[in-house]
Amino acid sequence: MNLTEPVIDTMIKHALDAIKNAYVPYGKIGVGACVLASDGTFYTGCNIENTIGKLSVSAEEVAMYRAIADGKRDFDGLAVIADMQHPFIPNGAVCQVLAEFKVPEVVMADMGGNIEHVELKDLLPYGIYINENGPYVGGE
Repeated sequence: MNLTEPVIDTMIKHALDAIKNAYVPYGKIGVGACVLASDGTFYTGCNIENTIGKLSVSAEEVAMYRAIADGKRDFDGLAVIADMQHPFIPNGAVCQVLAEFKVPEVVMADMGGNIEHVELKDLLPYGIYINENGPYVGGE
């Protein structure tokens, strides 16, 4: 894994700061995320809930979509944090978004300082990944 401890700390701080803007009137749990573009730019996102659940957007998606809208396509990793008793784990749909853009590493944290650092392929071993030959299943 390539993310260094100082970079991970910075990403978690950015993600923690993003939680302040979460809109969570239903689930009540704010989530913050920070994606690191390969050029060193950090992008943050928070979760945004909607009465119609399908219209809710995860913090990870917001961070990724902000980076993508800014023209970024290469990423080093993503950090996500929530006020829970264990590190927050992205769901499968989020992991598939990360796979689409080859985000290699995921840092999951909680407010108590617990951190899990994994490769995306370990969270989504049967996801649809893209390489020069097109889509394929699995993270290898």
